[in-house]
Amino acid sequence: MVVAIVLIVIAVATVLFHFFSPWWLTPLASNWQQMDDTLTITFVITGVFFLAVNLFVAYAIWRFRHREGSKAAWQPYNHKLEHWLIAATTLGIIGLLAPGLFVYAAYVAPPPNAMTVEVLGQQWQWRFRLPGPDGKLGQSDIRFVSAANPYGLDPADPAGQQNVLVNGSELHLPVNKPVRMLLRSNDVLHDFFVPPFRARMNIVPGMVTSFWVTPTVVGRYEAMCAQLCGVGHPNMHGTVVVEDEASFQAWLKTQPTFAASMAPAAPTAVAGAAAGTPSGAAEDPLVAQGKALAQAKGCAGCHSVDGSSSVGPTWKGLYGKTETMADGSTALVDDAYVKAFVRNPQVRVVKGFAPIMPKIPVSDDELNALLAYIEANGVKTR
Repeated sequence: MVVAIVLIVIAVATVLFHFFSPWWLTPLASNWQQMDDTLTITFVITGVFFLAVNLFVAYAIWRFRHREGSKAAWQPYNHKLEHWLIAATTLGIIGLLAPGLFVYAAYVAPPPNAMTVEVLGQQWQWRFRLPGPDGKLGQSDIRFVSAANPYGLDPADPAGQQNVLVNGSELHLPVNKPVRMLLRSNDVLHDFFVPPFRARMNIVPGMVTSFWVTPTVVGRYEAMCAQLCGVGHPNMHGTVVVEDEASFQAWLKTQPTFAASMAPAAPTAVAGAAAGTPSGAAEDPLVAQGKALAQAKGCAGCHSVDGSSSVGPTWKGLYGKTETMADGSTALVDDAYVKAFVRNPQVRVVKGFAPIMPKIPVSDDELNALLAYIEANGVKTR
């Protein structure tokens, strides 16, 4: 009898917790009300079955409890009950699956006027690509992927020359305009997820996946990777900024094109373009190469250059600093230290950080470029 009462209390308390829970979905900021409706249908159907099963078990415990002199009776078949159970289960499964199938079909079928945006995932950072004035994205191929061209764009394809490249983790979108998201990975399985949009999709290596969304509320929204993609997965965050058309176009003009990114560096680059470059000074080509390598090799996913905390030590003020190791020893961060650490990061562990940095294949020239970029962000000692 006590067990039956406990089951009833648990079932009722669970339903009440659902309605009075402080944890709810973030407010909807896109056109996908259908997603929320589908979730509601799922909650209702599973909730009804949850209550029915638990209340039935409680009833059975009470109804068929042990009594003095009572005997159990064996009933081999009950075709009527079987038919009812089959019918109820079938209707429940149809109710769970059918709405999702209709919503998914609409989710991957963008309207003809949708703007196209490419999302490129790489451990542990996001990149974005938008079409130029012609509205077309250029062809890409893994053969063309390099530190200078992480998108793998075909240099011979005219359609890609004016593509807009966003090498940071912040993407801007115009409000109330449909956007088709094309998703690619440069390494492992990722998942681009913006909770307020109810929009997410797996990014499978070797495939291009897609969905579409219309942002409806101006604001800043967190984007994240929703698939475990390695030790730096928790830090694979980004930002989607939804703004009016004029602000979006103004932001778009500040981003580099593929043609500009592949052009040879001019003797006098844009003032202060590289992190650590004083205002009014020319950007060192070696530092610029190191900056590109830090993005292409995934270093930027674990090491910040603005002093913010991340998976690994920040590169701001790192060069020239005396670093303390997990074993209590100290070491001066100089050329030899950086090179040895990149070549074999597991030999020494910096205090306060986990030994999770993988070995990254780099040539001597690439290592020198990375060193120059780290030094540009550090404490000048020479």
